[in-house]
Amino acid sequence: MAAERSGDHVSWYRQAGMLCAMPVTIFFIVGFVGPLLMVLAYSFMPPRSFSLFQAPTLANYKAIIADSYYISFLWSFGLACVTVILLFAICYPIAYGMTKLFGRWANLITALIAVPLLISENIRLFGWVLVLVKQGVIDGGLQALFGVELSGMLYTVPAILLGLVYVYLPFMLFPLVIGLSMVPDSLKEAAFDLGANRWQVFREVELPLAMPGILIGGILTFVLALGSLAEAKILGGKAIIMIVDDIENAFTFGQNWPRGSALSVLLIVLSGLIVLFLFRRIDLDRIIGRR
Repeated sequence: MAAERSGDHVSWYRQAGMLCAMPVTIFFIVGFVGPLLMVLAYSFMPPRSFSLFQAPTLANYKAIIADSYYISFLWSFGLACVTVILLFAICYPIAYGMTKLFGRWANLITALIAVPLLISENIRLFGWVLVLVKQGVIDGGLQALFGVELSGMLYTVPAILLGLVYVYLPFMLFPLVIGLSMVPDSLKEAAFDLGANRWQVFREVELPLAMPGILIGGILTFVLALGSLAEAKILGGKAIIMIVDDIENAFTFGQNWPRGSALSVLLIVLSGLIVLFLFRRIDLDRIIGRR
């Protein structure tokens, strides 16, 4: 028996499933984990060096703490949080209508929201430039119709927020639709029969049961907004500098790969801690129907 158990233990890597998964596993390690490990290693190399075979140092992290990078971190995390809040406020009524009210029209609304995803993000954002620029669609239209001249909405923080909300709306909306579809109408009817008002039903029934969808949408949009670059560059100009902009500058114009790697590691660690904290509150077994 001991020999059979030993044989089973040794032959697990010879099973068909394991052998079929081996190429994908190797590709995953080389293509995904490998670059992350290189970024981590570079973050401990001396500033402005291009070799991984030098004595490790914490100089990059000390320089980041001593410098004003915290402003970029605050702008990035602040805009990501505001984006999630705005998207929740906008998408919740739409998701509620798509699951409970619109009926067959829900499919048409889904298609209208999903079709822009087939177009490049940069092209869509440059479309907003034509709308927001001085003498553009809004400014020129208001001048022609009412004689009102605006000071220019492009290259401002609200313009960046508009771009973030516009680009990442589907990533909040569709998880919300799934979350709200998990709320049985019978539970709400029972709550109304027991004397609950609309606000109490929303707070005590709808919101807790739809929370998995809300959290998944919030995490997706938060992480995407945190790592966004095109919105701040195209619609914001130099209004603010987000942390991803600093990372790009360190890797390109600054030719300081260790500094850019250290900034990347800090961004990954901070966003990862937030995501892990939120994932602890999500019951994935319940979402996929295993419980």
